[in-house]
Amino acid sequence: MLQMTMDADVMETETVDQVVSASPLQFARSYQVEALDKAINQNTIVFLETGSGKTLIAIMLLRNYAYLFRKPSPSFSVFLVPQVVLVTQQAEALKMHTDLQVGTYWGDMGVDFWDSSTWKQQVDKYEVLVMTPAILLGALRHSFLNFSMIKVLIVDECHHARGKHPYACIMREFYHKELNSGTSDLPRIFGMTASLVKTKGENLDSYWKKIHELETLMNSKVYTCENEAVLAGFVPFSTPRFKFYQHIEISNNKRASLVEKLKKLTMKHCLSLATLDLKSHTVDSIKKRLSKIESTLTYCLDDLGILLAQKAAQSLSASQNDFFLWGELNMFSLTLVKKFCSDASQAFLADIPHGRDWSVVSNIKGNVEVGLLTSKTVCLVETLLGYSSLENIRCIIFVDRVITAIVLESLLAEILPNCNNWKTKYVAGNNSGLQNQTRKKQNEIVEDFRKGLVNIIVATSILEEGLDVQSCNLVIRFDPVSNICSFIQSRGRARMQNSDYLMMVESGDLLTQSRLKKYISGGKRMREESLHHSLVPCPPLPDDSDELFFRVESTGATVTLSSSVSLIYHYCSRLPSDEYFKPAPRFDINKDLGICTLYLPKSCPVKEVKAQANSKVLKHIVCLEACIQLHEVGALSDHLVPDMVVAETVAQKLEKIHYNTEQPCYFPPELVSQFSAQPQTTYHFYLIRMAPNSPRKFHLNDVLLGTRVELEDDIGNTGFRLEDHKGTIAVTLSYVGAFHLTQEEVLVCRRFQITLFRVLLDQSVENLMEALDGLHLRDGVALDYLLVPSTYSHETSLIDWAVIRSVNLTCHKALEKHLNCSTNGASRLLHTKDGLFCTCVVQNALVYTPHNGYVYCTNGILNNLNAKSLLTKRETGDKTYIEYYEKRHGINLNFVDEPLLNGRHIFTLHNYLHMTKKKKEKEHDREFVELPPELCHIILSPISVDIIYSYTFIPSVMQRIESLLIAYNLKKSIPEVNIPTIKVLEAITTKKCQDQFHLESLETLGDSFLKYAVCQQLFQHCRTHHEGLLSTKKDGMISNVMLCKLGCEQKLQGFIRNECFEPKCWMVPGQSSEAYTLVNDTLPESRNIYVTSRRNLKRKSVADVVESLIGAYLSEGGELAALLFMNWVGIKIDFTTTKIERESLIQAEKLVNVDYMESLLKYKFEDKSLLVEALTHGSYMIPEIPRCYQRLEFLGDSVLDYLITKHLYDKYPCMTPGLLTDMRSASVNNECYAQVAVKANLDKHILHASHDLHKHISRTVSEFERSSLQSTFGWESDVSFPKVLGDVIESLAGAIFVDSGYNKGVVFASIKPLLGCMITPETVKLHPVRELTELCQKAQFELSKAKGFKNGEAYFTVEVKAKEMSFAHTAEASDKKMAKKLAYKQVLNSLTESLPAS
Repeated sequence: MLQMTMDADVMETETVDQVVSASPLQFARSYQVEALDKAINQNTIVFLETGSGKTLIAIMLLRNYAYLFRKPSPSFSVFLVPQVVLVTQQAEALKMHTDLQVGTYWGDMGVDFWDSSTWKQQVDKYEVLVMTPAILLGALRHSFLNFSMIKVLIVDECHHARGKHPYACIMREFYHKELNSGTSDLPRIFGMTASLVKTKGENLDSYWKKIHELETLMNSKVYTCENEAVLAGFVPFSTPRFKFYQHIEISNNKRASLVEKLKKLTMKHCLSLATLDLKSHTVDSIKKRLSKIESTLTYCLDDLGILLAQKAAQSLSASQNDFFLWGELNMFSLTLVKKFCSDASQAFLADIPHGRDWSVVSNIKGNVEVGLLTSKTVCLVETLLGYSSLENIRCIIFVDRVITAIVLESLLAEILPNCNNWKTKYVAGNNSGLQNQTRKKQNEIVEDFRKGLVNIIVATSILEEGLDVQSCNLVIRFDPVSNICSFIQSRGRARMQNSDYLMMVESGDLLTQSRLKKYISGGKRMREESLHHSLVPCPPLPDDSDELFFRVESTGATVTLSSSVSLIYHYCSRLPSDEYFKPAPRFDINKDLGICTLYLPKSCPVKEVKAQANSKVLKHIVCLEACIQLHEVGALSDHLVPDMVVAETVAQKLEKIHYNTEQPCYFPPELVSQFSAQPQTTYHFYLIRMAPNSPRKFHLNDVLLGTRVELEDDIGNTGFRLEDHKGTIAVTLSYVGAFHLTQEEVLVCRRFQITLFRVLLDQSVENLMEALDGLHLRDGVALDYLLVPSTYSHETSLIDWAVIRSVNLTCHKALEKHLNCSTNGASRLLHTKDGLFCTCVVQNALVYTPHNGYVYCTNGILNNLNAKSLLTKRETGDKTYIEYYEKRHGINLNFVDEPLLNGRHIFTLHNYLHMTKKKKEKEHDREFVELPPELCHIILSPISVDIIYSYTFIPSVMQRIESLLIAYNLKKSIPEVNIPTIKVLEAITTKKCQDQFHLESLETLGDSFLKYAVCQQLFQHCRTHHEGLLSTKKDGMISNVMLCKLGCEQKLQGFIRNECFEPKCWMVPGQSSEAYTLVNDTLPESRNIYVTSRRNLKRKSVADVVESLIGAYLSEGGELAALLFMNWVGIKIDFTTTKIERESLIQAEKLVNVDYMESLLKYKFEDKSLLVEALTHGSYMIPEIPRCYQRLEFLGDSVLDYLITKHLYDKYPCMTPGLLTDMRSASVNNECYAQVAVKANLDKHILHASHDLHKHISRTVSEFERSSLQSTFGWESDVSFPKVLGDVIESLAGAIFVDSGYNKGVVFASIKPLLGCMITPETVKLHPVRELTELCQKAQFELSKAKGFKNGEAYFTVEVKAKEMSFAHTAEASDKKMAKKLAYKQVLNSLTESLPAS
C-alpha cells in the first residue's frame, strides 16, 4: 500500500497538502473518487479547473496500479509534463506523498547521450519516471525504452497533444501502432487538462470536433463534472470582467521622428560592420539581432510609450543584465549590439523630460498626451491603484512579451511605492529569446509571492501552466489572451475567494471583445460537449501506417518519414567541424521531375542520396533513405544514434571507472624468505665496493651483501653512483660466491647489522633493545639478507668476523683479551658504564652517553688529557672537565686521572641517491669531542670509524638494489622480450622520487609511439570513420583512464616508485617489527611478490608508467619489442597493412598543381587522389572530390609526432629528463606546422570555399612576411595562424605515408626539409606561459590575469608583482590563445631583464 499525505485542497501542478491516511480515498472529493473510478476502468482525460486536484487523482491511480511496477518488476510508469520546470514540481509531489521511487529527467541532464544500458539502470532503480515528452519520444524511437513496459502513462496538460507535438508523436508512433497490432499489453492512459481545446475560439460549434480529435489521439474518454456548482464548492472561481481603455496614439510627427532615428541607428551600426574584420556569419548574426531589437523598441514605443521604450533600450544595453540570449555572438559582437541599445536609449531620452522637478508619478495622465506613456499603460496603473484598499493583495499581470514584463516591472516599482508598499517583480521564460531568468530565480520570486514579500508579478505565459502559484486574488490580462486554453489557465490562477479576473481591451475593438466573450463561455461549452458525447466510444485513429518508416529489427529502433530530417541534421551536427565550416546536409530539389539529391558532408561515409517522390514529402523521403544507408554503413547505430554520440557515450562511461588512489608498494621476493631453522644456511655474497671521486677524511670500507638466492647478472654485477656534498661515489657490485653459515653465525650477523643500523637510523639507542629482543622470535616471512663488513685481505676469511662479533662484547671477554693485548705495554684498563675495559677495546668503539643521549664513534685515546685538564676548543673560560660536567650535567667524575676518549658524533644518514640543493644539515658544533670513559656505554667494539662511516651509505645502496630487483620482477612478468633492468627501473621511477633519473623522457617517447600505433590501426581498420570518430576512439584507447585500467589489471601500480627515499624509514634486514609486515600478493602469472605498505598513487602516474614502459621497450628493443609490451598490457595493435581500395582515380591535375607539390615534397605520388584529398578543406563541397583532409590529418599528425620525437630522442641520448618533452612540444604543434606551410606557399594550394578562411589566411601571410622569424620551431611567432595551415602539413604527411605503403622513412625524408633547421637542446625555449608561471611559483611572485574582447579583438592582461615591483602588459590578437601568449611573453621579458639588476 502507498503511504500518502493528501488533502482535498490540492492544486494544479500542485503540491498536495493532505493528512496522512492509509486510505486517501476517504479524504478525496466526490468528483475525484468518480474520476479515479473512470480512470481505473478505461483510459481517461480528466478535464477540471485549475486547482481542482487533478494531481491527486493521478497519485491515487498510480497507487492502484503500483503492484504492476514495484521493483524488482522490470515495468515502470511515466509521468509526462510539458515544461522542464514542472518535472521537479510533480516529482516532489510524488516523492512526498507516495513511497514510490521517482526519477526525474530533462535535457540539461545530458540524457541525449544516454544509451540503452544507462536507461536500463534508471528503469531498474525507479518506478515512476517524470520527464518532458521529447525525452520519452527520443528514448522510444531509439528503443532505449520499451513502450510495452510502461504500465501507467500520465500526460499533464494533454491539450498539447496535436500536430507534431511530442505528446501526439508518442501516441501515434507507439500507442496506436501497438493498439492496431492487437497488443493487449498497453499502458493505462491518464490525461489531465483545464482546457480540452487550444484554439482562438472563433467558432464554438467546432469544440466537439477538437475534443473528439483529442479523445481519438489519446484513445481516452473525457471525464468532467456534470455541474460547475460541484467544483464551486471546493474551488473558488474568479469573476471575469472587461477593463476598457481609450487608445490615444502618439503624435504622428513624434513617432515618425523616433522610428526614423531607430532606422538610422540600425543602418549606421550595420554599415560600421563593413569596416571590421568579421566573419560573414558573425555579420549576419549581428544584423539580425539589430533588426530584432529595432522591431522590439518600435513595439514598445507603440504599445507602452516613449518612456518604456527608453527603459527597454536601457535594459538591453546594461552590461550587468544580458537580457538577450546572445547565442553564438562573441564578446565584441555583444558589445556592439549593446552600444546600439545605448544609442537608442539616448535617442528616446531626448523626448523625455528630466530634472529634479519631473517624475513619472507627478502627472500620469499628462504623460499620455505627450506620448510618454500609452493610455493602455496608464489604464493598468490606475486599475492597480483602484485596489489600493485591498489588504494583502496578490496580483499577476499577464503580458505577451518578455520585454513588456521587464519594463512594466520597472515602471510599477517606480510608481507604486509612492502610493503603498507593494513590491513588484517579473517572471518570464526564455522562449522568445529574451531574458534568461534562471529557474532558481523564478522559484524564489514565486515563493516570495506566496509569503507576501512580493505583491505583484508581471509574467509571461510561464505562469499559466508552469510554476505553481497559489494565493492569488487578482489577475490582469494586460495583453488579450490568444486562445481559450490560455484564458482558462490564467483565470485559474486567481484562486482566492472573491478574486477578480480583468481583461484589458481597447474600446471599440469589438472583434477582440467578441472573441473573449466566447472564451468566457467556452469552458461551459466544452463541458457540455464532453458530457453529451460521453457514451460515444473512441474510434480508432485513422491508420497512417502507409507513412514510410525504417525499423531496425535487432533493437526495434525506428525513424519515420517525419523524424528523418531532424535525424539527418542531428547526424551532420556531430561530424567534425571548424570555425570556417559547419557540416550540414545540402538539398538539390528538382520540383518538375520530383527528384531530390541530398549531398552530405565529405566526412560522411555516404556522400550522395537521390530520391523521387511527391514534392511535399520529397525532402523527407531522401532523408529517410539517407538514414537507412547510414545505418547500413554503421554511421547510425542499431539504436539509430550517430556513431559519434555512441563513441562519446563510451568515453563518458570510461571516465567514470572507479579508481582507488590507495595502492600497494611492492618489495622484491629475492630479499624475503622464511627464516631457516636448519643448522646451516646458504647465502650468496656480493661485494659492495664504494670508490669516491675525491679524497675523504674517512676510508670507505667494502661491505658484503648476502642473499638467499643468486641475483640476476645485471643486478648482481652492476654499478651506479651516489652523491653527497663532497662529490660522487662509484658503487660496484660483484659476485663473490656462496657461503654456508651456521645458525649461530647467521644470528650474530643479524644482531650486528640490527645494532649498527638501528643506532644510525635513530641516532640513539632508544629502540635498540626492542629491536634485538625479537631476534630469536621468528614466525613467517621477513627481510632475510645480510650486510656485513669485509676484510681487506682474503687470506683467512672474506667476512670480518672480528667486527661482527663486537656485538657480543662483555666485560669478562674484554679482560681475557686484555691479557694478550698486542699493545700491552701502552695499554691500561679504563672504567666505563659497563665495567673495566682495556684501551684497545674503547679506542675503536661505538659508545652511548646516557647523560645527553648521544651516540659517538671513538677514534683513539687522548693520553695527554684527563678530567682535571682544562677544556679545549670551547669558549667556556678556564674550566676543567670536572667543573664542566658538574655544572652542566650535575655529574661528579670519579676517575679523574684516566685519559679521555677521542669521540666523534655519529654520522647523519642522507639520501645519497640524489643530493638535493638544500643546505647541508647543520652538524654538531664540533665534529670531535673529548669523552670521559666512565660516562660511556660500549655498544660495539672493536669497530672503526671508517666502517661506521661506510655503513651510512648502505641504506641508499640497498634502496637502489631493491629498486632494481623490483624492476627485474616486473621485467620477468613481460614475456618474449628482454631489455636492461636499469631501463625498466627508469620507466617506473617518477619525478617525485627525486632520483638521478625519472621516466619523463621515456614517457614522451612512449606516448608518441602509442599514439602513432593506435592511429595507424584505427585508420586502417575503420575506413569509413570520420576524423572526429577516429579521434574519440583513439582518445578512449590511450586516455589516462584506459591506460591506468590496463596497467592495474597487470598490477603495474605496485611496481611504481613515486616516493622520495627517506633513509630513516628504511627497513633494517633481520629486524622483527610490526612496521615491516610483509603481505603476500600474487601477480597475474601466479608469481608471488610482497607488499610492504600502501601509498597514494594518482591515476595519471599509472598511465604515465605504461607510456614510459612502451618508451623503454621501444628504445632498447625497437618497435617489435614495444608492440609486444603493449600486447602484454592489453593494447592489441596489428601493424599488418593492406592497400586501401579507393574510388576511381580523380583527375588530380585539374584540381591541384601536382608537379609543384611533388617537387616541393620531393616525392612522386602513385595515387594522386591522395594529394588532392590532403589539400581539400571540408568547405570545398564539389562532388568530384569525395573526401576532405581530416582523416589524413589524423594519421599524419601521429606519424610526424612520432618521427620527430624519435629523432630527438635518438640524436640526444644524454639529455636530461623533461628536456625531450620541451623539445617535442616546441617542435610538434600546429603553430610550427602553419609557419612551414606559409614558407612553402602551401596556402595558395589549399582547396576551400570559405570567405572567412581566405581572409584569415591572407592576413596571416601578410603579417608573417613582415616578421623576421628564421626557425619554424618554438614559440617566437607573434602571428595567429589559421589551424587549417598546420593541418595541411599533417595531412600531406599522412598522404605520403599511405601512398608509400606506410613507410615512415619516406615521410621523414619528404617533410624534414620543409621543417628546416630542427630544434636542439641549446635552442629549445619553454612556452612563455609555462616559463613565467614556473618562474613566479619558484620565486613566490604574485601573478594575476584578466581576459576579454574589445573592438573585435581578444585581449589578455598579465600582471606580476615581484619584490616591490610590478610588471604588467595587455596584448591584443585575433584569438585569445595568441593574446595570452603575447602578454605572458612581454611580462616575462620585462621581468627577466630586471631581475639581475635587482
